[in-house]
Amino acid sequence: MDLAEPILARAVSDALDTFVEADEPLAGLQHSCGGEIPGPIAIPELLELVRRARRYGFRLARAIHAQDGSENITAWVEVDPCIADGGCEIILRSWQSASVVPDDAATVLSRRTLLDREMAELSALLDADQRLVMVTQALGELQSLGTEMTAGIGQPFTDFLAPQIHSAAVLHWRMLDGAPVAIEGSQRPWRIVLVPQGRPGADPSGFELLLVSDEPPPAASVQDAAAPQVSPGHGLVGHDLAPVLRQPIARIVANAETIRSRLAGPLPDAYADYAGEIANAGRLLLGLLEDLSDLEVVESESFDTAPDRIDLAEVARQASGILSVRAQEKGITVIVPAQDARLGAIAEFRRVLQVLINLIGNAIRYSPEESTIEVRLERDEHRVRVIVADQGPGLSAEQQGIVFEKFERLGRSGDGGSGLGLYISRRLARAMGGELSVDSTIGEGARFILEVPADLAADKS
Repeated sequence: MDLAEPILARAVSDALDTFVEADEPLAGLQHSCGGEIPGPIAIPELLELVRRARRYGFRLARAIHAQDGSENITAWVEVDPCIADGGCEIILRSWQSASVVPDDAATVLSRRTLLDREMAELSALLDADQRLVMVTQALGELQSLGTEMTAGIGQPFTDFLAPQIHSAAVLHWRMLDGAPVAIEGSQRPWRIVLVPQGRPGADPSGFELLLVSDEPPPAASVQDAAAPQVSPGHGLVGHDLAPVLRQPIARIVANAETIRSRLAGPLPDAYADYAGEIANAGRLLLGLLEDLSDLEVVESESFDTAPDRIDLAEVARQASGILSVRAQEKGITVIVPAQDARLGAIAEFRRVLQVLINLIGNAIRYSPEESTIEVRLERDEHRVRVIVADQGPGLSAEQQGIVFEKFERLGRSGDGGSGLGLYISRRLARAMGGELSVDSTIGEGARFILEVPADLAADKS
């Protein structure tokens, strides 16, 4: 920056990083960021620069970036901590603006889907024919509906949710996506969201069903749940705390994502980053709640599974389809059993699906970009297996010995995990009369192996 360039504006801040006075256009940018004059500096990058100048005690200069309405601003500012009371003189030497380029339709759709997922108060997995595969237990107004849908696994979801559209014919999923629906016992408006699963451009291999209301629950329902009591025979987290905390945390995450993705209007990059950090922290809390709830279930004395005759190949394909978008984001190829592959097993469908989602999700999380994950099947006389093999860093013999322990994260930090997923998955596998194990070599990836009893009757049919 040529220091001979003329001064466009001046401003003064005090020792508390408050604007005492400011010329235009700095004053206008301060107001656009939600601040006042006099008032705390509301321009994030400028505030950071002023704080550093005061802390170090010498003059700093650099370009800052902000957003003013529908324009991106780049400005060169100099901050000199020369004011007697500990404040700073701020000099603006250049100011460039450019129109904000709107996001493409695909990006906007992806962000809205993310928000709908965070706001959903009931979610379910559907197969390609829109039949229920698994339902996440709903709470509050939707608890009865969730119970009915769970009991109706295998039926079309429209048997339980009647879209308010004028047609008696079987509808394409795109016509059902966004359709309004009335829920018995609820005065709030609801809408259906269908998120297709599988490869882009191909027919969906299944769907994620979300039930969303754009109105918050009545204040009374939150207040009634605000003082949880430990119920006999139920865990504190899963039965009492999770219902109270899950919904408000989900709304914090959704609101933060609305801010981060600028769906509510233009916003400086620094503020969008702050909102993203809030959303990520909320997701970590939600994930921890779910893991702790599952932990209470699998460790309770009364826990048992409901074994049935299932097709292990189909469960593997569905688990991979659910995580296909996450894999695509990292350029990871997931190789799954062929559509005509079959492997009969005796196990509980939704528990096997839960374990495989955890194994494939971990493989995606720890594998390098543009790598390959293979989900393959094996069997012997009495046992069948699903093997999830990745090309990640692998595990040492010592790590393999502790990876299934409770809260074990192998020294990882900041990866969003609770250290409970593999512990819970092994407990589930053993509850079904099976086993979960690992085989790995450092530098050669890892193979996680889920083993359950074979369906011997299927061999004879």
